[in-house]
Parts: sequence; C-alpha cells; structure tokens
Amino acid sequence: MSVSDKWLNKVKWDEHGLVPVIAQEAGTGQVLMFAWMNREALSRTVEFGEAVYWSRSRKKLWHKGEESGHIQKVHEIRLDCDEDVVLLTIEQVGGIACHTGRHSCFFQQFSGDHQKGEWIAVDPVLKDPASIYKK
Repeated sequence: MSVSDKWLNKVKWDEHGLVPVIAQEAGTGQVLMFAWMNREALSRTVEFGEAVYWSRSRKKLWHKGEESGHIQKVHEIRLDCDEDVVLLTIEQVGGIACHTGRHSCFFQQFSGDHQKGEWIAVDPVLKDPASIYKK
C-alpha cells in the first residue's frame, strides 16, 4: 500500500471488495441511480472526474456512458458516517442516467396500500434504449 492509497483504506469495503454508491444530481438533489464500486473504480472516478462503477453482472469496470455517451461528471464525492456508502454529486450529461432511457433509475412509484399496492412508472422515457445502446 502506498501513501496515496490511504484515502481508499478509509472506505469500509464489503466482503466482495465493493461499496454501494448513490449518484445524486448536482443542482436538483435528485437521486439518479445506485451502483457499486471497487477500489479501482473509485480511484478511476477520482482520476477521470467521471463516474466509473463496478458491474456485478459483467464483472468488470464500467465507465458510465461508455456506450450511451451519457457520462456522469463528478462534482463532489462524499463518504457517509459509517464509511460504507459513497455519494457522488454529478452532472448527468445528456440527461439520461437509466438504461431504460429515463432521467432517473427511480422512475417507479408505489401506489396503493399493503394489500392492493402496485408500482407505477411515473417518469417518461426520454429516449428509446434501442437507439442508445449497441446490441
């Protein structure tokens, strides 16, 4: 470990070497997405000034916007009081954070009660995902 890695050691990584990350829009404060980072992803995020996450499904680093062009420019990085959650304050370039083509991944709102509840999509699709991502 080098002296330059000391800041990374303050983070309480889980048993898989990951930490949960919340991406919050600068200016509005809206939570746009939730993802995971490993040490390398957090280090690269600081280095590039753009969000880099760890994709658990693909098991590789994922530079947000690498396919879609919808990168996240990082304004601020915070660590919570338990040192086990990272908060990124970001500018969402292109306005789309979600792979569904919506501004936020949190577009489904609960409606009803515990017996007759349902999730309703309350935010519009801004761009068809088929036109965003290469297949």
